[in-house]
Amino acid sequence: MKIARINHNGAPIYGYVDGEKINLIDGNIFGEHLRTDVFVLLDEAKLLAPCEPSKVLAVGLNYSGHAREMNMQPTEFPTFFLKAQSSVCGPNDDIIYPKNYTNRVDFEAELAIVIGKRTKDIEESEASGYILGYTCLNDVTARDLQSVDGQWARAKSFDTFCPIGPIISDELDAGNAVIQAIVNGEVRQNSNTNELIHKIEFIVSAASKIMTLEPGDIIATGTPSGIGEMKPSDVVEIYIEGIGSLKNRLVQK
Repeated sequence: MKIARINHNGAPIYGYVDGEKINLIDGNIFGEHLRTDVFVLLDEAKLLAPCEPSKVLAVGLNYSGHAREMNMQPTEFPTFFLKAQSSVCGPNDDIIYPKNYTNRVDFEAELAIVIGKRTKDIEESEASGYILGYTCLNDVTARDLQSVDGQWARAKSFDTFCPIGPIISDELDAGNAVIQAIVNGEVRQNSNTNELIHKIEFIVSAASKIMTLEPGDIIATGTPSGIGEMKPSDVVEIYIEGIGSLKNRLVQK
């Protein structure tokens, strides 16, 4: 199953990706819905962020290589932080460089879990039943602000600092998928989700014991080593095997 959310006749609508086409639905992808007889060519569709999360929960330091490059120790329990809902943007949207507030903006390639139904106080063994699928996420970070603040809300939550997309997919082995960040055609991060310290089901269970997760909520599972700075006009591609590529350009306005 692959799901896209597109702008169709001026309104957002979900559909199932069937090859090179998107079969639009009537209803809510997170509830009752029916396939329609309307198809849109995938290459011609205006892709939107593939869901509208009420919150974006993220895990820090979840690859040992990244913990080493940040000179920090991974924790026994996932280190959760939140990115503002207003930071979410979609495929091909511009990432806006907040030049009056930061001097360094970094990319971070991440596998994102998309929650499929209300989730609270579940066990690890139950987690897979609450996951709709997965998408790509770029955890854009104002690195200098992250260092001085100690907590990460400001550094992680500028508008457009959370691109997600291009689609939601469950057609992957989420625990064993290639993950890359590619900047202007050069591979800068190259890893595999089998290197996650805290595994997907444990992350979902742990999060659900802190807060209620709503349909469409996102959990970003952490970034591998190789994070780096973006410069204005750079095009950053987050690629995950089985999902596809999320591309965005950093612009300074």
